[in-house]
Amino acid sequence: MGKKQSGSAEKKPTEKKGGNSKNTDKCDQSEGKGKGGLKAATAVNVRHILCEKHSKATEALQKIQEGQRFDKVAQEYSEDKAKAGGSLGWMVRGSMVGAFQDAAFALTPSTVDKPILSPLVKTSFGYHVIMVEGRR
Repeated sequence: MGKKQSGSAEKKPTEKKGGNSKNTDKCDQSEGKGKGGLKAATAVNVRHILCEKHSKATEALQKIQEGQRFDKVAQEYSEDKAKAGGSLGWMVRGSMVGAFQDAAFALTPSTVDKPILSPLVKTSFGYHVIMVEGRR
């Protein structure tokens, strides 16, 4: 009987050490960067700039970092249907490609004149610069 107790006591610490459950939490932890944690959201009001070439996307990102409005840079640089300021509107989880969705849900809401941006995100569509205007 003593062996069973020590056997089950050995299993519990081993299970806690297993990193599998913690790996899935990394996204939740990274979402909270800088603000003490963002509330879980099921949708984001997202804008993006999509460029086929990395160099063009980098140039657009630099323009915004220099103080230009996100929507103006999107009109000039974006190569998709969201040319009207880059707005995609409200997007729900599961409606976006993986890397884009991860970046969008990790962002804190901001405005086009003072955007909080994602780093460049590569998807099958090209390179994206992403900002979020709202979460719900």
